[in-house]
Amino acid sequence: MRIFVLTMGCAKNAADSEHLIAKLEACGHRIVGKSKKADCAIINTCGFIQDAVKENIDAIIDLENLKKEGRIKKLIVAGCLVNRYEKELRKEFSESVDFFARSEEWDKITEFLGGKEKPYCSPIPKIKNYWTRYLKISEGCNTLCSYCAIPMIRGRLRSVPMKRIIDEARIMCAAGAKELCLVGQDLTVYGQDFGDGTNLMTLLRELNASVPKGTWIRLLYLHPNRVNEELIDFLMTQDKILHYLDIPIQHSEPEILSLMNRPCPEGHMRRIFSYIRELDPLFNLRTTVMVGFPGEDAKSFKRLMDFVNDIEFDRLGAFIYSPEKGTKAYDFSGRIPKKTAQLRYNTITRLQDEIVEERNTLFVGKELDVIVDDIDDYGGIGWCRSYRDAPEVDDFVYACGIDEDIVKPGDTLRLKITDNDGFCLYGDVLE
Repeated sequence: MRIFVLTMGCAKNAADSEHLIAKLEACGHRIVGKSKKADCAIINTCGFIQDAVKENIDAIIDLENLKKEGRIKKLIVAGCLVNRYEKELRKEFSESVDFFARSEEWDKITEFLGGKEKPYCSPIPKIKNYWTRYLKISEGCNTLCSYCAIPMIRGRLRSVPMKRIIDEARIMCAAGAKELCLVGQDLTVYGQDFGDGTNLMTLLRELNASVPKGTWIRLLYLHPNRVNEELIDFLMTQDKILHYLDIPIQHSEPEILSLMNRPCPEGHMRRIFSYIRELDPLFNLRTTVMVGFPGEDAKSFKRLMDFVNDIEFDRLGAFIYSPEKGTKAYDFSGRIPKKTAQLRYNTITRLQDEIVEERNTLFVGKELDVIVDDIDDYGGIGWCRSYRDAPEVDDFVYACGIDEDIVKPGDTLRLKITDNDGFCLYGDVLE
């Protein structure tokens, strides 16, 4: 059967979809890149916040219409949205959706579609952008932030066995991967559920020694409370781990962080970020902040702005608080008007734009290694990423002077950075 898989949401979902695709291929099914070429469409959904829920419902309706038109024969809805709203989805789409599956219920999907799974097949499929892969090291979360629905959707922490992670990393590298992006709700708690002393440093030490020279290992999503000097010192000794950390702070103010159930020792975040920059001034720091959380007054927002301005994050994703039923914060008083929250969002993103431009100027005149993601149709320009740029969420480095007869997507280049447009860097290809 020809199957189209549509992945919604985060990088963790992308990793899940790859495991599903590998199982489908092992059962003899063929994966196609467009729904119009498919017999069956599977949507791996996201249900994190209400904006995502709406986007995913719209995507299901689009596939539903294709089925009504006879362009696909079967429709399967899987993933986080089913975990959270299965009853409602079954009621709404009972006539059009052939099968519902919760996250990681891939065996149920393959059983429904038929085909006997071949033994000894790779758990990792081949993909188009093979040079960058997501490697999920854990699922679920025990932190229980008051605004977050993830524990309701995905459950509590479940670390992936270290041997399985190392095996998957080796398979990915053997298939051409040059960048491994480690994902989980919070990488810093890896192994705590094993109870045998295994932790993130244990895993990273083994992973760093197991993949080929030159492989990039990128760490995404670390809780700031569990990032300390010991972890930073360790990361600095591992030659394949990029000087890039995604550490979502959500806020800077103790009162707001306590309401979020993310209490942080006084001065901890400022100390850790300063320590990182002391060791490497060009270390890339990415974070996420939430504005408009219940109880955030003008003073606490101003102090958040001051904190962001002082730390000078290279990358910052801001979003407006979304009230989610079932979370503790849903019943909090002191909700911020939407207009005020939007104004704060606009204000902090403008500040971050200025910081990005200033940070980018530090790289003009320097040399950077990059991975080529795509090449302009007319040749000569490549969309690339350096150690500073995670796939899908960060900016690009534009490589000028590319020879398409020599350079292909997935190749690595060394560039001399010549310019900065405020968001992206530009560089010339060196011999």
